[in-house]
Amino acid sequence: MALTTLDPRTAFVAIDLQRGIVAMPTEPHTTADVVARTAELADAFRSQGLPVVLVRVSLAPDGADAAPGRTEAGQGRGGARPEGWDVIVDELAGHPGDITVTKRNWGAFHGTDLDVQLRRRGITQIVLTGVATSIGVESTARAAHEHGYHVTLATDAMTDMSADAHQHSVERIFPRLGETGTTAEIANLLAKLPV
Repeated sequence: MALTTLDPRTAFVAIDLQRGIVAMPTEPHTTADVVARTAELADAFRSQGLPVVLVRVSLAPDGADAAPGRTEAGQGRGGARPEGWDVIVDELAGHPGDITVTKRNWGAFHGTDLDVQLRRRGITQIVLTGVATSIGVESTARAAHEHGYHVTLATDAMTDMSADAHQHSVERIFPRLGETGTTAEIANLLAKLPV
């Protein structure tokens, strides 16, 4: 499905663009490209007076606040991380009007105030970017859809640890949750919104 429209009350939500995560190798896009495209869209949203939400993941070193449960992949429940691992990248940080949400799970809705922040501002649609496509971005897109938001996904402003995982989300999952488009297509629609 092609990208059709942006609601007048659309928010921009960037997932996990923080120092520790952007340092990881990714496919099919580099994190540098994802950060640059995300910063471009964030600036466009700010210029329209629309909310920008920067989501970061942060866990206690002992893993006490991580999601419980057994998985075949192991727990990934904390442990020592480098200083500043969960700090939003400089290209996005430092804008006083932005909303920062700290999550403890893959998705940005469960256990956070994201839904409250959006609803208080009358938001009906979100545009998503970030890392990783098949984990944090997809989990947030699923929850946004379940919460009744229109969902738009900037597929050239997200990436994953695997190109196959990225493609699966973009081609199989996202069309069932919302609409996909490029950064340029989204910026073009955004420029047409009344200020």
